[in-house]
Amino acid sequence: MTIRIATFNAENLFRRPKVFGLQDPERRKEILDDFNELVTLLDKDIYQEADKERIAELIVKHGAHDPSESGDHPFLVNQPRGGAKLFTVGPSGGSGIRIVAKGRSKWAGWAEMTRGDLSWQAVENTARVMAEVDADILLTVEVEDRITLDRFNSRVLGGALGNRPYPYNLLVDGNDNRGIDVGVLSRFPITSVRSHIFDPGESGQPVFSRDCPEFEIDVVGEPLWILGNHFKSKGFGRASENDRRRKAQARRVREIYEAALGRSPRVVVAGDLNDSLDSAPVKLLLDAGLREAMTHDSYEGVLPGTHGTGKSDEQKLDYLLFSPELWDTVTHVDVERRGIWAPRTFPSFTTVTSKIDQASDHAALFADLDL
Repeated sequence: MTIRIATFNAENLFRRPKVFGLQDPERRKEILDDFNELVTLLDKDIYQEADKERIAELIVKHGAHDPSESGDHPFLVNQPRGGAKLFTVGPSGGSGIRIVAKGRSKWAGWAEMTRGDLSWQAVENTARVMAEVDADILLTVEVEDRITLDRFNSRVLGGALGNRPYPYNLLVDGNDNRGIDVGVLSRFPITSVRSHIFDPGESGQPVFSRDCPEFEIDVVGEPLWILGNHFKSKGFGRASENDRRRKAQARRVREIYEAALGRSPRVVVAGDLNDSLDSAPVKLLLDAGLREAMTHDSYEGVLPGTHGTGKSDEQKLDYLLFSPELWDTVTHVDVERRGIWAPRTFPSFTTVTSKIDQASDHAALFADLDL
């Protein structure tokens, strides 16, 4: 029996943070760095005076204190009515604010990115990528929640495009402040899931930026475990800290993988690892005996990457890593790039006419296995 396993970073299915739509990469980075700094400060048990000053500065800088006009701002701070407040606004609704909470436990609310609906064409193009790949097991990266995944599966993939919807889907909400998670669509029963959102890192905070869910899938009476991942990005924050976090995440995934081998020799580590094939985090996984799909002899593509144009080794971000038993069954590997708008490098679907309506800036990676 031949089955197809795939991974695809869909860049969210219906709503994306508006900041990701900005054309200026420096402005996009500035906003995301500020948001991450704000969230880190807000999570402190006790706010020192310097913390309060910086929190107020970041909130006012981005207009995040006025939810009534949230559509004009990249992020906002929600303070539910009747709950303890983080800040008070200056006289007559002025732009100045004063932080009144003494720490995280002293106010009710949260910071969140402002989201905007994707164009319907972009949503359909996301479904078109999945339909063309037609995987039996598809790991999905950057999905808002399970209900979104379920609705997309039934109403877009199986509805608007008229393809076969998947009978099984699952997603566990992870640690990402933007609400982007890792899920799975499967034509085989999903019999169990193990989450690792609470696994501690070196600082005591969760090691995973999102999660490393272990999905157990019954493939005709035999268990297959797929470990879904979305490692810390390189793009935002301090490079040294990002590198350290990805390495810690890879180290923990290796431990999870080795434990999974004790339950079944059929294990896949998949997803967006946000690092190149020769990087320290990926080498940690390869040294555990895992083999990467695009290194298989059957992969005939000339492009080494899966992100953007895919021209450089550094654009190899998406992975299907197979345990030794599964590696011996791989018969074919390929990459579906037509959902990306990169007209100078490769053709897109005729329905992809710009970055606005592209399915994602990631390609879908898939492999066929003869089980």
